[in-house]
Amino acid sequence: MGTHDRKFTPDLSVRIGGVLLKNPVIAASGTFGYGREYGGLIDVSALGGICTKGLTLRGREGNRGVRLYETPSGLMNSIGLENPGIPSFIEKELPPLRGLGPAVIANLSGESEEDYERGAELLQGVSVDLVELNISCPNVKAGGMAFGLYPRDASEVVRRVRRVLQKPLMVKLSPNAPQLVDVARACVDQGADALSLVNTFTAMAIDIQKRKPVFDNLSAGLSGPAIRPIALRMVWEVCGAVRVPVVGLGGIASAQDALEFFMAGATAIQVGSATFPRPSAMAEIIDGIGSFMRENRIPTIRELWIPREEL
Repeated sequence: MGTHDRKFTPDLSVRIGGVLLKNPVIAASGTFGYGREYGGLIDVSALGGICTKGLTLRGREGNRGVRLYETPSGLMNSIGLENPGIPSFIEKELPPLRGLGPAVIANLSGESEEDYERGAELLQGVSVDLVELNISCPNVKAGGMAFGLYPRDASEVVRRVRRVLQKPLMVKLSPNAPQLVDVARACVDQGADALSLVNTFTAMAIDIQKRKPVFDNLSAGLSGPAIRPIALRMVWEVCGAVRVPVVGLGGIASAQDALEFFMAGATAIQVGSATFPRPSAMAEIIDGIGSFMRENRIPTIRELWIPREEL
């Protein structure tokens, strides 16, 4: 590579809902705590953003029984949204998180439209950069079905949140939706500034010695490399259907994985399960993206997108 090539510096910054991220790599919700937990392992300030653990209006102790269970090329979890509640997060966790450097993305969860709306009101008044609305939560009024399964339900909760939240809003979609693209469009129609996908897939495991399901809740969420090709296909389809930034996630563990999502149309990516066995994963991914762009003289993340009209 010549001297001229070595001087070529790609721009890794991206904008999500108007929020500038220094690079497109974000720590996924529920896998990175509130940032400080990894402070002794990696340079947290190098990340583009950090998504908080799922936050609910009131604190939750989470699910009983087994919470994590490994599968071939994957990880199942049934954490149950354990968190201190939004008021406690604002008081105790947000100030040190804000001082770490990356964009702060508050993951908002709830069991009813009223919970989401009140939670959004509280987050509106504090220094989070962006709210990620998790609509994979069970709607207790609808018998436990997730808000994100059907366009009408997703549309209503986004509408309720949007009317009280002026901050940028990103909606996190469930891959279990029968018509995911229709759900994505419904969220954008109600004012979502960005979308993130996919959340975990509903899955199950059975302990053959005990002859009973592993998880007390019977089913759990599957993440990890096993879901990545399916997540990539879903990101491709949603990117082709909406005109807002899309953040891709689902089994991303390397720069090559991340580049596939960018080429599918994603503006940024989130990394979750890969951080557990390899805390340095996100730092390596950032370096790898930069190296690929330098070697191929690609100036911006957007230039990685595959032109669909040429296919």
